[in-house]
Amino acid sequence: MRAVFRLILLALVLIAVALVSALTAMRFAIHGREVAVPKLIGLTPSEADRAALTSGVQVMIERQYYSPQIPEGRIMSQVPEPGAKVRRGWQVRVAQSLGPQRVAIPDLMGQSGRAAEINIRRRGLDVGAVAEIPAQATPGDQVIAQSPPANAIGVSAPKISLLVATAPSIPSYVMPNFAGQSLGNATRALQDAGLKLGAVALASTPPPADATTSEVPQVPQPAAQVTPISTIVFQNPAAGQRVTAGSTVILEVR
Repeated sequence: MRAVFRLILLALVLIAVALVSALTAMRFAIHGREVAVPKLIGLTPSEADRAALTSGVQVMIERQYYSPQIPEGRIMSQVPEPGAKVRRGWQVRVAQSLGPQRVAIPDLMGQSGRAAEINIRRRGLDVGAVAEIPAQATPGDQVIAQSPPANAIGVSAPKISLLVATAPSIPSYVMPNFAGQSLGNATRALQDAGLKLGAVALASTPPPADATTSEVPQVPQPAAQVTPISTIVFQNPAAGQRVTAGSTVILEVR
């Protein structure tokens, strides 16, 4: 019995030693692949590439900014910071200095969106965000705001963002069926929908097909008139058609 107990204890000790060895090996393997990020600020792109290659990381120039302090072409910031521990092959993102601002910001107000973008690129600048907004009092496809404004100084990035006016969308509706309704109700419905009431005519009533001239009594009839209680028998556009605000609707009544 005591021999069995010793064997079990020995097995547990061997298992514990194996686990500790595995964890230690894993820790060394993980930390063995870690490298320290070198300091790239102040270097040229080629110098930064060499320093990164030596340290086992990569460099990606993500952005460019104007800077009166950092000479043109030099790295002005980096992420991660120098000395940070990263995996081998990690990509270090850097920003490159363009030196002091030497390009004037053009006035793009009133230009079309396409013309403004061409004007920006022609000056060696980049197009930033382009947003559109419907505007009632401004023609469509026209720049109504820009950032930074024209002739701005102390600009950080060589980008110009634009706000372009677009023509407001015209509401559309499905034409309802007015047949059998009174002219007054239909008129109010058209006004509420932003539609226009056009000509309203009296529908002609043909005589019965089997009637002859001699059989039809020649009794004078009062002249029919169009009133709000007149019943609609025809409409144009027809029911179910799609119409836009401001469209004219023609009716016939009895």
